[in-house]
Amino acid sequence: METTMKIRKAERRDLQALLDIYNYEVEHGVATFDIHPKDLAQWEAWFNAHNTDNHPLLVAETGGHVAGYASLSAYREKEAYRSTVELSVYIAPGDRRKGIASALMEEILRMAREDERTHSVISVITAENEASIRLHERFGFEFCGCLPEVGVKFGRYLGVTNYRLGV
Repeated sequence: METTMKIRKAERRDLQALLDIYNYEVEHGVATFDIHPKDLAQWEAWFNAHNTDNHPLLVAETGGHVAGYASLSAYREKEAYRSTVELSVYIAPGDRRKGIASALMEEILRMAREDERTHSVISVITAENEASIRLHERFGFEFCGCLPEVGVKFGRYLGVTNYRLGV
């Protein structure tokens, strides 16, 4: 049976699903350096910072559930960085390797290119996250450097790589 995927703007009803996807990675993965799960109040504040200005938040819905999300967030709080956004893409563990991340990337980068307020898209990726690195490179992101051993998660020092796409 074929399942169709729909990419759409995130809605408040998606909050718990988005939180569950993120917290799974907090507790089991290294895509985020958060080490404590977020609660719904924290996640609502994050949600409210999106779908305004040049900070869209999209979800991929498939089989009646949220399978993943992509967001463009403020890169830094200083005003000079306003035209630079930071990309995040998270996929539910049971929905990985199905093209969902690529579909989300394609749509959110289309939005970034069409928004005259956005000049650069940055991704800060855990150095050992090869799947994410390959995904970004497929979409034309350029490697801009690595900061080795800047975080500790699960008792291991981890580095981050920085990627940039001019839009």
